[in-house]
Amino acid sequence: MIRLTDTAPAAGSKTLATTVVLIDRGIGLLGLALVAAMGASAGLGPAKVGPVGPGMLWAGFGVAAMLATPALLNPEGFTRILQPLRVLHPEWVGERLERLTAALSRFKESPAALASCFVGAIGVQVTLVGFYLAIAHSLQIPITFAQLAVIVPISFIVQMVPVSMNGFGVREATFGFYFTRLGLPLESALLVSFIGAGLVLLFSLSGGVAYVARQRHPVTLHTGPRSA
Repeated sequence: MIRLTDTAPAAGSKTLATTVVLIDRGIGLLGLALVAAMGASAGLGPAKVGPVGPGMLWAGFGVAAMLATPALLNPEGFTRILQPLRVLHPEWVGERLERLTAALSRFKESPAALASCFVGAIGVQVTLVGFYLAIAHSLQIPITFAQLAVIVPISFIVQMVPVSMNGFGVREATFGFYFTRLGLPLESALLVSFIGAGLVLLFSLSGGVAYVARQRHPVTLHTGPRSA
């Protein structure tokens, strides 16, 4: 919500800002699925991979990519699928669908930028896996990068399910499930998970301080007409 509030003035449209955030989340989710699939293929045996095996992860990545591709390659066709929503409020929904089509068309016109975003998303996920690997090795826990490349992305995906506060509990359960399958003690899983979450929270405080303390200036990036 904060991202939408901050970027809408610069984008000149709440619909465009929302689309950017959703595309960002979608690309990030694709990156998560790809890193997890590669890690499952390389780092865990069939007896240790758990209920979500390499085949399921690759299938999930493929399905997500197939769902995202039409929206980016054929914006008009994608928004045409959403036309039944006009029964809720023909004018308001119709206007938003037009803006959504225009926003998706911008992405269609910049395939190189989208590809760069996807590569960046993979880089972020690999960095996060390395972050948890550093924590594990600092605690002298014998676990490999490939093994954590499965555990960390799946823990992030599980945290998206709205059953916990900021992922606490479900994240630890995911780490514990995989660590025990690898023959590692449950205490090790809890340590890695809690320390990782604590450090992320600590590092995030700097952004919170900057957000609270910053001085707001008029947005001058957008020169076109502004809309709701």
